[in-house]
Amino acid sequence: MYKKIILDNSIPVLTENSKDTRSVCIGIWIKVGARHEPPDKNGISHFFEHMVFKGTEKRTAKNIAIEIDSIGGELNAFTSRETTTFYVKVLDEYIEKALDLLTDIFLHSTFPEDDIEKEKGIITEEIKMVEDTPDEYIHDLFGKNVWGETGLGQSILGKTETLRTFKRDNILNHIKKYYSTKDIMVACAGNFREEYLIKNLNNTIGRLKRDSGPKTEYHESFTGKLNVIPKNLLETHICLGVEGLSQGSEERYAMHLINTILGAGVSSRLFQEIREKRGLTYSIHSFNVSYHDTGIWAVYAGTDRSHAIEVTNLITTEMRSLPETITVSELQRAKDQLKGNLILSLESTGSKMTNIAKQEIYYGRYFSPEEIIKAVESITMEDVKSLAKRLINNSPFAITVYGPVKEKDFKDINSKF
Repeated sequence: MYKKIILDNSIPVLTENSKDTRSVCIGIWIKVGARHEPPDKNGISHFFEHMVFKGTEKRTAKNIAIEIDSIGGELNAFTSRETTTFYVKVLDEYIEKALDLLTDIFLHSTFPEDDIEKEKGIITEEIKMVEDTPDEYIHDLFGKNVWGETGLGQSILGKTETLRTFKRDNILNHIKKYYSTKDIMVACAGNFREEYLIKNLNNTIGRLKRDSGPKTEYHESFTGKLNVIPKNLLETHICLGVEGLSQGSEERYAMHLINTILGAGVSSRLFQEIREKRGLTYSIHSFNVSYHDTGIWAVYAGTDRSHAIEVTNLITTEMRSLPETITVSELQRAKDQLKGNLILSLESTGSKMTNIAKQEIYYGRYFSPEEIIKAVESITMEDVKSLAKRLINNSPFAITVYGPVKEKDFKDINSKF
C-alpha cells in the first residue's frame, strides 16, 4: 500500500509497504544532477556521491563497509542528469542498522582531504573505463552532440581536467547550494513498521534545516546534426534519433509503445530487420530517455565500418516509415510486452522504491500498476501513429558516429538535419 507522509521539516517520505517480502529498501533522493552543474564544476554531484562513503563523525570508511557486509545488505548510490540517490537494501530485521548507516553517511560525512585526492584517482579510472567502452561512451558523445556543452550535454562523471580541481570546499558549497530540504525526499519499499520508520527519520533527516536558492537551469534546445568522431576501433558505433517527450507528457505511454515496436526487444522491427534478416549488427536497440522538460527517442547500433552507412539508412527508413506501417498485431504485442516488463520490473523492493520516488519527482503523485496497465490498454492506433509522425516530422535527426570512419563517408547519408 502506497502512502506519502511529511516529516517535521517538510521532507516527504514515500512508502509502499509489502508484508509478503523479507527485505526493505530505503532511498534518499535529491533533485539535482549533472544538468544543474556549472561547466567548471561538472561532475561534482557524482564526486560528492562517492565521497559520502569515505567516513563520518563516528565511522571510518572501513567501518561502513564492514557493517553493511556483516548484515548481507547493499549500501550504494547513483547519480543521473537530474537526481542523486543514496540507498540501502537489507533484510527487514536489520532496518534499524540500515537507517543508522544511511542517515549517518548522508548527514555526517566528513570528506577527509586525503580521501578526496585518492577519490580523484578512482573516478579518473572510472572515466577511462567508460571511454574504453565505446558502446557506453557513445551515449555521452551523442548527448553532447544533441544538447551542447552545458546542462543535459554534460557527462555525469565530469571531465578529468575539471575533476582535478575539486577541493573539500567545493563539496561543502555544493551541499549548501543544492541539498536543501525542498529538494530532498525519502522513498521506502518493502516490509517495515511505518510508525518506527517515521519516528526514526524525524529524529535524523527530519531535523535537517537547510535552505538554498533556486537551482541553475540550462534550457537546452535539441540540435539535429551529424557528428563523426574518428577512433581506431574494431566496430563502428552509431547513435541517431530525434527529440522525444518529457517525463510528465500525457503521451508517455504511446511513446513507450512506439519505442517498443521500433527497437525494444528481440521481436522489434530493428532487431528483426537489421540483425536477424540481414546480419549487419550484433547489438541494436531503440531507447526513450525523458527529462522533466524534454527527451530523446533514439537508436544505438554497433556494426562493421563497411556496413555503417547501410545500417544508418536502414534505421532512419524504419523510423520514418513507422507512422504509416504499424499493424494492429504489433500494437497489441507491444502493449503485452510493456505490461509484462512493468510487472516484472516491480518484483524487487529496490525497483519499487525507485518507482515511487520517480513518480513523485516527475508527476507529483502515485500511479499504481493497475492504473498504468489501464492507461497502456487505452492507447489507440491513432494515438501511436499521430505521435510517431509528429516526432519524425517536427525534429531533425541527430547522428553521432564513433569508430574507424571519416565524416566524408557520411556526406550522402539519407537523413534530414
